[in-house]
Amino acid sequence: MYNLLIGGAAGQGIETTVAILEKLLKRSGYNVFTSRDLMSRVRGGHNFSLLRFGIEPIHSHSYRLDGMIALDEETVLLHKDQLKENGFILCDSRLAVSDTRLLPLDLSDIAKQLGNDRVLGTVAVGVILKLFGENLDLVEEVLAAFVKEQYLDINKKAVQEGYQLVEKRFEHLNGAFQDFMLISGSRAVALGAVAAGLRFYSAYPMSPSTVIMESLAEHAKEAGIVVEQAEDEIAAINMAIGASYAGARSMTGTSGGGFSLKVEALGLSGMAEIPLVVIDVQRPGPVTGLPTRTEQSDLKFVISASQGEFPRMVIALRTPADAFYQTMRAFHLAEKYQIPVILLSDQYLGDSTSTVQAFDPMRQQIAEPASEHREEGEYLRYRYTKDGISPRLIPGKTKHLISIDSDEHDEYGKITEAADVRIKMMDKRMKKLEGLEKELQEPDFVGPDNFDTLFVGWGSTWGPIEEAVRILNADKNNRYAALIFGDVYPLPQKLLREKAAKAHRIINIEQNATGQLAGLIREETGITCDDRILKYDGRQICAEEIAEFIRKEELK
Repeated sequence: MYNLLIGGAAGQGIETTVAILEKLLKRSGYNVFTSRDLMSRVRGGHNFSLLRFGIEPIHSHSYRLDGMIALDEETVLLHKDQLKENGFILCDSRLAVSDTRLLPLDLSDIAKQLGNDRVLGTVAVGVILKLFGENLDLVEEVLAAFVKEQYLDINKKAVQEGYQLVEKRFEHLNGAFQDFMLISGSRAVALGAVAAGLRFYSAYPMSPSTVIMESLAEHAKEAGIVVEQAEDEIAAINMAIGASYAGARSMTGTSGGGFSLKVEALGLSGMAEIPLVVIDVQRPGPVTGLPTRTEQSDLKFVISASQGEFPRMVIALRTPADAFYQTMRAFHLAEKYQIPVILLSDQYLGDSTSTVQAFDPMRQQIAEPASEHREEGEYLRYRYTKDGISPRLIPGKTKHLISIDSDEHDEYGKITEAADVRIKMMDKRMKKLEGLEKELQEPDFVGPDNFDTLFVGWGSTWGPIEEAVRILNADKNNRYAALIFGDVYPLPQKLLREKAAKAHRIINIEQNATGQLAGLIREETGITCDDRILKYDGRQICAEEIAEFIRKEELK
């Protein structure tokens, strides 16, 4: 397995260089995982991507580098300590830096000779391909997907020029991932929504959730979707609720600050029993926080968002494949139980790209939409039922009157302040939780059955925790295992209670300052974590950091 870092200032073409390189490596047969570290600025600063590739499954990043492409001096200064002794630093010969591992080449001079300074990164792509023993067979096809036709020839020449500058240094690994998808978590969410029958998506642009809206807008016409960029977050969620009331499967997306503005309307979805899917792609808060960084600090917020009590489902996305299938499932649950379903992603999962097997939409059941009322007699929108789910019709598609209200209401949908009706209606809505609990998916269990230490995490920590378990078990004779939650509210408890009873030690791993999942587990089950590994600097934890923490603890 190989690890590369590509770094420089915003505006130097880092993302294009990375996108071309990861696509070429995937097409060459490699499994690829790329994470992105971005500053909140259009020009300048320091941005970098970590590109990991090999022939084994890869689900997270690593800071142990085999090489780096440094487009400026700052990249070398900040990351050279992560470079292996036999690693390389590919950079322009004009950079004023020194290191025995430097591979200084006349990249900018070659770009100028070709007639375009902006192809410097493409020259570097050619160098990387040669260093890792790749050929140029796929270059033209891949370049055509990223550069305009008038610039295709110059970029091909740039790759060829770079290819001639060095000799092969690493062995080519024969993988079989050519036909896999290369996709980010946010684009997987967009695909899952389309596969579930999405018809209306509304959002106000807020990083890092905007990629979902962009992806849906890009294919809106061919997919038959209306994508509305609303004037603000309040309008976005109310539009989605209105579209759902009118019969269109609807979704809205944002980050934590935008979700704060949506909370009253979230209660409207719960009170009026209108299906809705909401995704919160988390970033560090509060307020503006770190707009382009990652965190897992919205869990308790979304579980209790909006005043009063009403049933909801909260699902944390773990991988791009999980993002696709769980997004489909969110629409199914929202439609079946007539509730809001909240998806939790974050910048790390949303912006990282990885190779995954082609998605199969037929794996996930989708509830049938509302249909014509077939019972004898009058139609009651909020009829009392044993499971709490009342018959739902679509206005304009039935002869019946569809009456809804944000006030407490009776079975007809008419406002009421009667105490007995209030109790019956609350009980009816909360009854849905009993059905939801039967739908819960247990957390993923990773590791051997004879463990003594159990890690507990959720969402995008799946990849780092899974790898940390493998690393530590290679050292410590299968002592470590993990539960990584996807469904977090209602909290599935069967596997948790079973594994916690066997554990000598439980360690909570989260990307927040307070251990929010650990607190939820303690509140719901009485199970207490013995220790915790919390990271909240805006950067994703990696497997090496988890393993290092454990090793240090064992030396005490």
